[in-house]
Amino acid sequence: MIQGKSVLAIIPARGGSKGVPQKNIRYLSGKPLIAWTIQEAKKSNYIDRIVVSTDDERIAEVANSWGAEVPFMRPPELAQDNTPGMAPILHAMKMIPGYDYIVELQPTSPLRTVEDIDSCLEQCIEQNVDSCVSVTLTDKSPYWMYSLSECKELIPVITKNNTITRRQDSPDVFVLNGAVFVAKSAWLEHTGNFLHEETIGFVMPKERSIDLDTTLDFALAEAIIKEEKRSEWQ
Repeated sequence: MIQGKSVLAIIPARGGSKGVPQKNIRYLSGKPLIAWTIQEAKKSNYIDRIVVSTDDERIAEVANSWGAEVPFMRPPELAQDNTPGMAPILHAMKMIPGYDYIVELQPTSPLRTVEDIDSCLEQCIEQNVDSCVSVTLTDKSPYWMYSLSECKELIPVITKNNTITRRQDSPDVFVLNGAVFVAKSAWLEHTGNFLHEETIGFVMPKERSIDLDTTLDFALAEAIIKEEKRSEWQ
């Protein structure tokens, strides 16, 4: 609990990953991908219950073995390629009602730490807002992005400020990193989304913001973890 408010953590993990088959239980540096998220969530000072929403029996077994609950299996219609990302979260909230705050933790963010989770919750509470989500500085500023016309002409994505001529002068731009989503339950049920006009951002460093979607992402995460271990030994 945090300031007397109960907290439910939901880890969405469907079995039908296309890019990397069985991605959520693929091994990363010696343990299943989903285990990284479960372990950090278990360290939280505030999370009261950790549940995994999955349609896959193998994922359910792995999640249970690492200490998360799988109190229900996700219906097949909520585990399709075109299923909206919020659908499994709202379904889990209906299956397990009664919590004041919801924290969504996607298993594809294995480098997120318990400090990130708890700090995002604390920021949401301290600023008395309805929702707080994790973000990180983007490497590619939209001020230097273009679309192409049929004739291959460059069309600026952002045209409001054409006075920026140097990359160093462009303002900081943040992107969702998918690591931590926090919201008041009643508000989330009403809006149906963590992202709204009231949502604020919790800034995470780039090195903990990697989102695993491809085999190349797994290789990068492996390299980061090995480098961190090497630094700890020195």
